[in-house]
Amino acid sequence: MLDRTGTLFSHVKPADTDFKGGGLRDFFLYRDLGVAEATHGKVIAHLVKANLPPDGGTGWHRHEADFQIVIMTKGWAKFMYEDKVTLVEAGDVVHQRPGIRHYLFDYSPDMEYLEIVSPADFKSVDVDPVCDIPPPTPWPEA
Repeated sequence: MLDRTGTLFSHVKPADTDFKGGGLRDFFLYRDLGVAEATHGKVIAHLVKANLPPDGGTGWHRHEADFQIVIMTKGWAKFMYEDKVTLVEAGDVVHQRPGIRHYLFDYSPDMEYLEIVSPADFKSVDVDPVCDIPPPTPWPEA
């Protein structure tokens, strides 16, 4: 079967890319999975993991994206989606509809998730608060 999509084949093994800072949030680490390059920017897929405690969280925001899915692979995270607290645990899948206002305000030290977004260069836009945010769970002392 001939490929007429213009996208590239991609196969990234765990040893191929490292978790790095410098992504959207400084309290997370990101591991690129090669999808943005293979799709010429149509889609990004990366693993995201906790790096620092959730002091202040992400703040209220929305994404300028056509599609976004989060698959929690380890631990848990608490989000506000509009005015509803949502606990996302390992094995859960969340489809964030385009433009939904949300706030990731709490997560476990071992939290890790796969995020797939289109387009790859999606924007995050701060929005006015929707409601009050519950306090995060303190991390255990190291």
